[in-house]
Amino acid sequence: MQLLKKLSGIVTHSLPLNRAIEVREYLLENGISPYKKWFDALPATVAAKVSVALLRMEMGNLSSVKWFDGIGEFVLNTGPGYRIYFGKDGPALIVLLGGGTKHRQQKDIDQAKALFAHYKARKKNHRS
Repeated sequence: MQLLKKLSGIVTHSLPLNRAIEVREYLLENGISPYKKWFDALPATVAAKVSVALLRMEMGNLSSVKWFDGIGEFVLNTGPGYRIYFGKDGPALIVLLGGGTKHRQQKDIDQAKALFAHYKARKKNHRS
């Protein structure tokens, strides 16, 4: 919990429910969440499936996740192959970085890697 207090202003807040893993959106310096920007553009039916996927992550179920250089890719078996990209900060925090489709997969992974590197640098500087 102290880690989350230290990250105030870098990640969003969440409801205080009993979960295995905290799932938070990464916030850029200007307060914008790349994940929220992607999520808000989804059709309602897909957004509902993404919300269920996030609940699964919070429960510690990462069985649908593929890992690429420290970036998690949660694959949804719907539409054009929707994906959720995130980084894991320790055993109890997932930082949502964005989403995409199979068509843009490599570009989305590269963007997620850059965002997570940025997150880690900000976290390191925030502690100093």
